[in-house]
Amino acid sequence: MRLKRFLIRYYPPGIILEYEKGGHLRTKSIDLLDLTPETNPDELVVDIMHSEPLITEARAEQVKQLILRLQQKQGQEVHHRFCFCKELKAHILPLTNVAFDKSGSRFITGSYDRTCRIWDTASGTELRVLEGHKNVVYAIAFNNPYGDKIATGSFDKTCKLWCADTGRCFHTFRGHMAEISTLVATGSMDSTAKLWDVESGREVVTLSGHTAEVLSLCFNTVGDQLVTGSFDHTVAIWDVATGRLVHTLIGHMGEICNVQFNWDSSLILTGSIDKSGKLWDAASGKCVVTLVGHKEDVLDVCFDLSGQLIATASADGTAKVFSVATHQCLVTLVGHDGEISKICFSPQGTRVLTASSDKTARLWDAKSGACLRVLEGHTDEIFSCVFNYEGDTIITGSKDNTCRIWY
Repeated sequence: MRLKRFLIRYYPPGIILEYEKGGHLRTKSIDLLDLTPETNPDELVVDIMHSEPLITEARAEQVKQLILRLQQKQGQEVHHRFCFCKELKAHILPLTNVAFDKSGSRFITGSYDRTCRIWDTASGTELRVLEGHKNVVYAIAFNNPYGDKIATGSFDKTCKLWCADTGRCFHTFRGHMAEISTLVATGSMDSTAKLWDVESGREVVTLSGHTAEVLSLCFNTVGDQLVTGSFDHTVAIWDVATGRLVHTLIGHMGEICNVQFNWDSSLILTGSIDKSGKLWDAASGKCVVTLVGHKEDVLDVCFDLSGQLIATASADGTAKVFSVATHQCLVTLVGHDGEISKICFSPQGTRVLTASSDKTARLWDAKSGACLRVLEGHTDEIFSCVFNYEGDTIITGSKDNTCRIWY
């Protein structure tokens, strides 16, 4: 193996190694999820050299400089006010979802009008309309970090793979959707999930084990495991290479609303209409802790990128932030006048963004729980909210058929 170059990843902090092996160019990542501005860079370089043979003494200074750059980024104060910038009359019917590409230069919207639209973030110009679904387009995603393909999922029980530049539809797959760079996973009304090859469009394997509809799916970071959540109240972990059922996670007493791996793929987070979230050990399939405190259905859950915090959103109009290490509820976010259907952390993990049926989105301090800003102006329920990669732009999507950009 021969190291070719380093790439830096700010969120979550890490160093990507590009190296040559057997005549082929490969990459691997050194995740620095516990890095803080106070971390001793010299000691960290020594630890990295002990665990990664590609990092030799000759490369030590380069690695140290990358660590210092990551720490400098972490030390930068976040003071974005997120003032309203522009409103886009995005669709003729309500929006369901919004998503950025990694650079933040483009974003996509899904809608009840059966289309997905591609937009230029800076100008608000519509670039492409992706047409072909026969029902509501509710799930959308770029194949980040590349951004050259878009996957869409619809209530017509199909998902489609599109060229982000030309708008051409490459393939149509049957079922609900999750995506990774080489595979698309779909969940279905028939209680199965399927893996599809992105290039050929062929079905790779059928994942059978649930007894009711599979609605939520998530690949882990490296793409070798898939987790699925079902109306049968269970969650399943699958081996992507073989299609083997690794574990069935039993414990929720209601339908699963969302499932998510943390960045290092060691933990799985689930939310349910049984008013709870649960944290599971991915290796053993055992429940680590049940996250309680909400008075109504938990509608969304997420990790921050470093995997140190958890956020839950509920139909009771509140959100909560928990510590992954201690499992304690750190803050409860109170202020919305309606259910919160969407929640996410900023890339830095210092802010929480929520979207509500009260027609507002709110920006919160993840540490203190203080509401920093109320994003007002939509005239109907907000379904979706998202940060760009740098955390300096927000897009909100609403049932009022518009999306709003906030800088």
